Amino acid sequence: MNTPVTELRIGIVGLGMMGRNHARVANETEGLTLVGVVDPMGDRFNASQGSTVFDDLQPLLDLGLDMAVVAAPTGDHLEVGLALAGAGVHTMIEKPLADNVESATQLRDAFENAGLIGCVGHIERFNPALQELKRRIKEGQMGEIFQIATRRVGPFPARILDVGVVKDLASHDLDLTAWIADSPYESVNARTAHKTGRQFEDLVAITGHLADGTIANHLINWLSPLKERMVTVTGANGAFVADTLTGDLTWFANADVPNEWDALSVLRGVAEGDMIRYAYPKPEPLKVEHEAFRDAVLGISDDVVTMTEGLLVVKTCEDVLTSATR
Repeated sequence: MNTPVTELRIGIVGLGMMGRNHARVANETEGLTLVGVVDPMGDRFNASQGSTVFDDLQPLLDLGLDMAVVAAPTGDHLEVGLALAGAGVHTMIEKPLADNVESATQLRDAFENAGLIGCVGHIERFNPALQELKRRIKEGQMGEIFQIATRRVGPFPARILDVGVVKDLASHDLDLTAWIADSPYESVNARTAHKTGRQFEDLVAITGHLADGTIANHLINWLSPLKERMVTVTGANGAFVADTLTGDLTWFANADVPNEWDALSVLRGVAEGDMIRYAYPKPEPLKVEHEAFRDAVLGISDDVVTMTEGLLVVKTCEDVLTSATR
């Protein structure tokens, strides 16, 4: 891809951990100029690296922005997003798009009606292991997909105050699963638990059924001292295992060896075949996400997570939480 010559002016709203990373990557991405950041708490970590720091959104808008990233608390996404849409600014809002379906719908409609790029920061789609997995599935290596299982567990992050594990962590898995299978969820069944005394759930187990028949399973919590980020996709020709912490992708093929003992073949089903851990470039996912956002604004490509897709994730999260109360 040729590097765009157009320099786009970008602003960051929110300088929590994710916002600071967005500011760093915006400064490092060709074709982008970070002109200002907003956080009422200031910039104590110097994430802005010399660009102007504001405690309110309007002065940032007055600078004239082409693009913005919203990394503010989820409850602020609607107000901030609508202001950016009203100012004609192409915007990426960190996942989840909003804290409920109604707000997510308002945001989607505002950006669509304004003819702007509105996208959602579902960073896992840009993980090198999942990018490689998706590419190989599209090329037909797997054949029909039967099941997608994810495991996303680890200690509680003190930075998360406004949502539970479903909207913070499970939203990753719900999005990447529908994206891998290229099929939306048709139904979900779930159970949650509250083990740490917080207002929000800290553990969830989800079983889902996608519209194309794929079965999905997700085990997610903030209660494990062992941090895992695993995605296993099982299909007609074998299974992919992606570790998104390391960016590694391994393929476990079904054996292509005839079994002359028919009775044993029936009992055993598929047999173990070749196992391959692939080598491929592993760029930082957030940098790839910023480049995709930049290129969408420039009309070069459309490889972003749309607000319609983000809205579907919010709806599925709400379906998960509703199911857990039954």
